[in-house]
Amino acid sequence: MKLSSVILSSSAFLAGGASAWGGFGHITVAYVASNFVSNSTASYFQTLLRNDTSDYLANVATWADSIRYTKWGRWTGPLHYIDAKDSPPDSCGIIYERDCKPEGCVVSAIQNYTSRLLDQSLHVVERAQAAKFVIHFVGDIHQPLHTEDVEKGGNGISVFFDEKRFNLHHVWDSSIAEKIVTHKKQGVGRRPFPAAKKWADALAEEIREGQYKANSSDWVKGLELKEASEIALQWAIEGNEHVCTVVLPEGPEAIRDQELGGAYFEAAAPIVELQIAKAGYRLAAWLDLIVSGIEKNETISPPTLPKRPDVVTAEQKPMMLGDL
Repeated sequence: MKLSSVILSSSAFLAGGASAWGGFGHITVAYVASNFVSNSTASYFQTLLRNDTSDYLANVATWADSIRYTKWGRWTGPLHYIDAKDSPPDSCGIIYERDCKPEGCVVSAIQNYTSRLLDQSLHVVERAQAAKFVIHFVGDIHQPLHTEDVEKGGNGISVFFDEKRFNLHHVWDSSIAEKIVTHKKQGVGRRPFPAAKKWADALAEEIREGQYKANSSDWVKGLELKEASEIALQWAIEGNEHVCTVVLPEGPEAIRDQELGGAYFEAAAPIVELQIAKAGYRLAAWLDLIVSGIEKNETISPPTLPKRPDVVTAEQKPMMLGDL
């Protein structure tokens, strides 16, 4: 599988190591989605997000990461992942009841914030925040190490990438993606939006006419709002399969303290591109379904999970994040 041919200028890009795909990857997912949403969907979310530019999705793609380390947003941390308690490389797999934490996970979060986006009785600020969560979490769920429990999703596995020490999670969040588009060690630069848009446009072309064309219709087959939890779980299971085959093909100890910028990168890069392309294409289809559902006055149930203990207080409004 060939990589998209995007070569960009580079310097140090400051992407958070704990966010799936890093800021650059999330922005790319959003731009891919922008290539495929319907005109009515684009208009709806430009209005909801109060941004009538082509960057309306990309500009909010990292919002969920920006609030997760704040005092009032700390409770959202577990919503970015689901911890599969499997045993790679011998076995990979997700069991929702076992792996989704009592306070929620990325699967339940997609269902929850989809339901809140459909609920037109909610304040517009709440629905806008729900949109930002959906945009981000669809990206998160496609990062294989956001569907894995081993060593805290790879955060506890120290490795080298092009002679620099990182943890494995960061390598999958940021290092591989940035090297794909630059073919260099330094990253994608301090202005990630132009780089991300260029890569997203290349991936969109691969979906329309290139290496992904034959399979892209299967990526969105059977999408239904009322099956939000089941669909999100399937996306997570799909990403988790790559943990056994590509992320940890010989187990955690075989990769610890190893250099991953060579042969490992060559094997992993096509999977990173595939997952980002899938995330963007699926996000577009999901947002289209949401707008169609709003027009038809559809609703779906939120997930059945215990309430979080630290609900948003009146003093914190309009930061109305929504209970799981």
